[in-house]
Amino acid sequence: MNPFAFIIHPLDIRDFARKFGPVGKLPPHWQENLFKLAPPIKVSKITGVYSQHGRTEGWFVACPVTARLMMELPEEYVLRKIIKAGKLAQKLGAKIVGLGAFTSVVGDAGITIAKNLDIAVTTGNSYTVATAIEGAEEAARLMGHEINQSHAVVVGATGSIGRVCARMLAGKVHSLTLVAREKSRLDELARRILYETGVAARVTSDIKHALQNAQIVIVVTSAVDTIIGPGDLMPGTVVCDVSRPRSVSRQVAEQRKDVLVIEGGVVEVPGEVNFNFNFGFPPGMSYACMAETMMLAMEGRYENFTLGRDLTLQQVEEIAALARKHGFKLAGFRSFERAVGKEQIREIRERARVGLNLAQ
Repeated sequence: MNPFAFIIHPLDIRDFARKFGPVGKLPPHWQENLFKLAPPIKVSKITGVYSQHGRTEGWFVACPVTARLMMELPEEYVLRKIIKAGKLAQKLGAKIVGLGAFTSVVGDAGITIAKNLDIAVTTGNSYTVATAIEGAEEAARLMGHEINQSHAVVVGATGSIGRVCARMLAGKVHSLTLVAREKSRLDELARRILYETGVAARVTSDIKHALQNAQIVIVVTSAVDTIIGPGDLMPGTVVCDVSRPRSVSRQVAEQRKDVLVIEGGVVEVPGEVNFNFNFGFPPGMSYACMAETMMLAMEGRYENFTLGRDLTLQQVEEIAALARKHGFKLAGFRSFERAVGKEQIREIRERARVGLNLAQ
């Protein structure tokens, strides 16, 4: 059956409160202190993942540490917690385990975790990149943007996902701006893009300035708090937020009816999948990082696939080919836990057109 497991964790303590009702009545900091001492938890069995070329089943395993604590607690402590979750996956029979949300960015992005487990490990970042770019391109087209005439911005450009997103976009768009904190790393990435594509990407650490004229924005940060608000975007902007937790404030969706914010990496899983766990998606859909773990299991490729911070274009292309083989595909668009249909996108596009005309 080629079993797999996927490690999840609460983005904030309310996620645990929903799972363990009575605990939710405690003050949030008491809940966090309680759960950070808890062992890993088998959350659910995943069944019904199959295609013409393979099948698999697996488990969700929870590492009981919130996103905030993963950033604040000592790195060694957090890694030990994730490794314990991986060992539970081994015990359940998984032959490959995927790292979800912040478990994929702590420390050296999975390398240390893989060294301490007897099964394969992947962060899922390769397929996350593939679906983020595909989704952003399709959303931009529906919003009326010509990709080769658009200005794109990658926020978090020097991270493992951001770097490859920037390199993939460089050859598609008219102009590109890279945003991150460390100027030396930005400059190095810009030089690489210039060498590979001939595109002279601009670099900055000023997010608000960078977003002023962007038609397409890819957001790939590991920030715990939101960094993009309703006043930061021009009418008609398409934002693909790959970050978990989200980097785009929910107020953008509430107040800006002339911009389109989509979640990166939402895919349709082949077969009749039952996750037996509600993580906010309609039936049959998953994050791309989960999907990468599943398709590697379906292939019987029990190998460390996407680890560390040197993600390559070759890996992205290879995993995209596996997705096509097994029938994983972009599952439309979602924005803040809600599906976004083509009619809604047309309405956003029209409001953006009116807003731009008024601004001229």
